[in-house]
Amino acid sequence: MPASSPPPNAVPDRTSTAFSPLPLHEHGRQRADAVRNRARVLDAATRVAARDGASNLTMDAVAVEASVGKGTVFRHFGDRTGLLTALLDRAERSLQEGFLGGPPPLGPGAHPRQRLIAFGSAVLRHEQEHRDLYVAAVTEPHRKFAVPAQRVRHTHVAMLVRRLDPLADHHVLGHTLLGYLDTALVNHLLGEPGTDLFRLERGWSDLVTRLFP
Repeated sequence: MPASSPPPNAVPDRTSTAFSPLPLHEHGRQRADAVRNRARVLDAATRVAARDGASNLTMDAVAVEASVGKGTVFRHFGDRTGLLTALLDRAERSLQEGFLGGPPPLGPGAHPRQRLIAFGSAVLRHEQEHRDLYVAAVTEPHRKFAVPAQRVRHTHVAMLVRRLDPLADHHVLGHTLLGYLDTALVNHLLGEPGTDLFRLERGWSDLVTRLFP
């Protein structure tokens, strides 16, 4: 008997040659291309932010600078907030290197209280150095705490709190302390007469010392 034809709605046999997966090296090449394209767009966004200011950064301008379609920018970063968040994460690397593995008192080797005081000062100074980017990247609350850079900061502060007081609720206190370093709050305070970075650093040191004498 002649072989019967498959039903019209039959699911294709994905083990057949026609549906066999691409070779592993092809998948690897596609992933490598995606990584390179993402880095290329991020480099372009860095140049646009430096030239026009992060607050004026647009997806169109980044696409033109990177010589790619706007759809490529959206595909990699989702929206403008996602792109700014990626730029923020890149800017955070030097700060993270300092408090995770740099020299004391910011890095390992100092007393946890000293490290916590140094951390606050480092964050305040780092954000002022990249103020335009951090202010532009301020996002809605439900996204703010999911930003990788914010999660790393919280993990670090909570760890130091736990070492200073094992009985404390280090998770909640970590968030509470980071509230002092909130970008929008710091930006607001620095706009008030008589408030400068040194005053905010002294306030942070006083807060930490009073909480953990």
